[in-house]
Amino acid sequence: MNFSYWEYKTWLFNVDFVIIGSGIVGLNCALQLRNNFPKAKILILERGILPNGASTKNAGFACFGSVSEILEDLTTHNEDEVLQLIKKRYEGLQILRKRLGDQAISYLQYGGYELFSKKDTSLLEKCLLKREKINTLLKPVFKEQVYHVRDNPFDFKNITSQCIYNAFEGQIDTGKMMEALIDKVQASGIKILYNCKVENLSDHHSSVEIKTNHCTFSANKVLIATNGFASQLGITQVTPARAQVLITRPIDNLHIKGTFHLDKGYYYFRNIDNRILLGGGRNLDFKAEETTVLGQTELIQQKLEEMLREVILPTTHFEISHRWSGIMGVGSQKKSIIKPISNNVFCGVRLGGMGVAIGSQVGTELADLLK
Repeated sequence: MNFSYWEYKTWLFNVDFVIIGSGIVGLNCALQLRNNFPKAKILILERGILPNGASTKNAGFACFGSVSEILEDLTTHNEDEVLQLIKKRYEGLQILRKRLGDQAISYLQYGGYELFSKKDTSLLEKCLLKREKINTLLKPVFKEQVYHVRDNPFDFKNITSQCIYNAFEGQIDTGKMMEALIDKVQASGIKILYNCKVENLSDHHSSVEIKTNHCTFSANKVLIATNGFASQLGITQVTPARAQVLITRPIDNLHIKGTFHLDKGYYYFRNIDNRILLGGGRNLDFKAEETTVLGQTELIQQKLEEMLREVILPTTHFEISHRWSGIMGVGSQKKSIIKPISNNVFCGVRLGGMGVAIGSQVGTELADLLK
């Protein structure tokens, strides 16, 4: 440990709470800890030079589920479990908006559309048949009907003439959201150490020994908020799930506005800065995408470009500007894991691809375990 006395005393000595992961969950956890323990010394450790999972890499959907996604969830969860999942997502979005303000995160409520391929009209028919049942199920949360039938918007090709519209869905600027959260955390006197990967935790009852790639030190309590990387710290109920994304260069006179879901939510796109952002394709090879390696595959990238050409922008010239991927945390159940792991180690993980929606609430609940 080649740290000076000043470095050790200021950052690593007498730490009350260490949070592993500076994503949406970790930052919100830190803010709630500051609220609960105003004088505590709080330190966040982040493996990357920026949050390295999905928080700065997601598509910026302020959503809570399409009709086909909810129907699929109902095959593995009962109605009350699904209702609670959606309630938590909706309430989590309100926490995020209240904590940062709509302007700071560029929140825009253009609404969301579920589109259906002409090759899969059976899915549309099923969703139309079950739409009223889903609206009734969600009435306690939204107090009105959520899903409405509309004509195919914006002249997308190879899509059925009908789609399902949800006026409650919005979109954000992911970078602005994370910048606002980081600013708020640092203004609260909470320190963040970047490029600091936690390799091992040892709970010694009175404190936790934290071994990183740079040093070993101790803290009173540790809170794990690494989501897609949780299995690397022994939380086996979380499976990493890579999501690949691309974005076009600016397109003149782009009239597409909103968030769009296709194929049970496995593909999703939206407008941002006169560009189209498109992601998904994990269902083409689930096993290959169960990885913590950031990168792209030719299989999925070719499929995304095909969707741009044949569905979204069939008559518009476009060029790809950026490609990237993020790592989500999924599992056999959609409910997040928020619990103690040992006397002094706690976790808030498994966000199931809904980090924007539930990250703020998961972080808050994780901090409140220590009240």
